[in-house]
Amino acid sequence: MEVTPVKRAFKYRFHPTDAQAAELSRTFGCVRKVYNLALAARTQAWTLQAERINYSATSAMLTAWKKTEELAYLNDVSSVPLQQALRHLQAAFTAFFAKRAKYPRFKSRKKSRRSAEYTTSAFRFRDGRLTLAKMAEPLDIVWSRLLPQGAQPSTVTVSQDAAGRWYVSLLVEDPGVAPLPATDTAVGVDAGLDHLLTLSTGEKIANPRHERRDRARLARAQRELSRKQRGAKNREKARRRVARIHARIADRRRDHLHKLTTRLVRDNQTIVIEDLTVRNLLKNGRLARAISEAAWSDFRSMLEYKAQWYGREVIAVDRWFPSSKLCSHCGALQEKMPLHVRTWTCEGCGITHDRDVNAAHNLLAAGLAVSACGAGVRPQRRTPGGRPAMKQETLRREP
Repeated sequence: MEVTPVKRAFKYRFHPTDAQAAELSRTFGCVRKVYNLALAARTQAWTLQAERINYSATSAMLTAWKKTEELAYLNDVSSVPLQQALRHLQAAFTAFFAKRAKYPRFKSRKKSRRSAEYTTSAFRFRDGRLTLAKMAEPLDIVWSRLLPQGAQPSTVTVSQDAAGRWYVSLLVEDPGVAPLPATDTAVGVDAGLDHLLTLSTGEKIANPRHERRDRARLARAQRELSRKQRGAKNREKARRRVARIHARIADRRRDHLHKLTTRLVRDNQTIVIEDLTVRNLLKNGRLARAISEAAWSDFRSMLEYKAQWYGREVIAVDRWFPSSKLCSHCGALQEKMPLHVRTWTCEGCGITHDRDVNAAHNLLAAGLAVSACGAGVRPQRRTPGGRPAMKQETLRREP
């Protein structure tokens, strides 16, 4: 059976010249402007005439906008990122009408992500040198890892984060991503705060608490920012300092989660997790910061797409399954189990359980039962492109 190569994005830092930075900044602004104009036009057409405008219509509008005196500056940048912005808007509306996302929102100059996407007609990639349209010199890319042998990018996305760092992402086919040899190992994973993950094998993975390590430095930088006058250059410098601290925290957290998820996928054929509703959990004011820092949603997302790449299975057990209150030995169900109770003794069989390890055992048993007999299926999660992600199953146990 022939395996279709997986398309994978490789992201690198790069250092633009002053001319390149100015050109990219203009492009970001034009992309945002075109997106907002098209969104306003589509919204107005539906509100006033109950008419749906598609990508082709907005593309024709873009041609007309470029001919006006007010928007003539759109001709100064490459047309490909502008067309891609219209395609992204079309994808956003498709997701909205399919009830997978909310109504598209306007892009903010200060808060929205600064990025532009180039297709093959708008860049040249030869001998490891990438040159974008409207630029005479190639980008100075820091090649922190090698691209797959003979890879040719199909799209290139250039972005700048809040800390002022420039990135380029190359989408290529990676033949190195292929299903791993099948194994008979399975593991239950219980997510927590004291320990980031607890495995059914008894292993507990510590929570690094990356934000706590830089909390004092972050608070000091935020106080300095609050004292700066709005619109002043010093305020922008202070904002960049705050953004750099946040970026360093996010980088460490992402690196740690990548290492964890890669190890779990490499070592196990089946991984059972709990279907947590992080958005609702964040409403707990006392635990919101700790839950955000744990990044459970990012962990699950990484786990699912890596499992899909390497031929593994991820099963999500229903969030109402009483994994913590259920004795993994005799099946007795406790009436109450407050969060501060970390160990408990089963009244039925007398065995003393570690709360998290017991929950991981129950999740594993529930997931394997679902995998064997198919005890109910929840709607599949959807990726941003609309394709189903990994299979999710549920198993409820009535108290």
